[in-house]
Amino acid sequence: MAEFSWAARSPLEHALVAGAYGARGDAGVSLTEIRNFDLVQVMTRRGKGAELASTAKARFGVAAPDTPKVIKASDAVLVWSGPDQFFVLSKGGRHTLEALSQAFSQSASLSNQSHARALISVSGAKARAMLAKLSSIDLHPAAFPVGAGAATSIDHTSVNLWRGNDRPDGQAVFNLLVFATFAESLWHTMLDAAAEYGIDVGHSEELG
Repeated sequence: MAEFSWAARSPLEHALVAGAYGARGDAGVSLTEIRNFDLVQVMTRRGKGAELASTAKARFGVAAPDTPKVIKASDAVLVWSGPDQFFVLSKGGRHTLEALSQAFSQSASLSNQSHARALISVSGAKARAMLAKLSSIDLHPAAFPVGAGAATSIDHTSVNLWRGNDRPDGQAVFNLLVFATFAESLWHTMLDAAAEYGIDVGHSEELG
């Protein structure tokens, strides 16, 4: 009889090899998989927009995003994912599906996406140049400032893309949320696109 394991694993477990990749010298791009996060999709029920907005403000201390952007709360990131819907991205178990169900029971439908998505952080001096090869989104700081977001595609793969806070060295940070089944393909595509700049590959438990 076949043996089965229900242990959660990273969708990039076999594809991600930490260390240097591509051109030698200082890495122009950092590719980091963020692991072990909680992700819940919140979809507003018909006619319940005002109630959901009030509930979200009470729960997170900030308004839920109603345009393509992300909003940071003290212990969560709210990511716009489409009209009348957003993701709650968090760590530590405070905003799991079970924890949010009661608060949003009358105003929204919830879906646990924690193991259905991979989260990849892209940063470095050549991050924009690499992403420009794969996406039509204008990532210039004037067009895509910190907090800007989009539901778009990277090399024909659907992603939620947003700009996080800059690194301490001032370099921009871009976050990609992608379906787990497409994560490995997208990962290899980005490795190929960034190879000429040199890449620092790794994984982290910290949300950017």
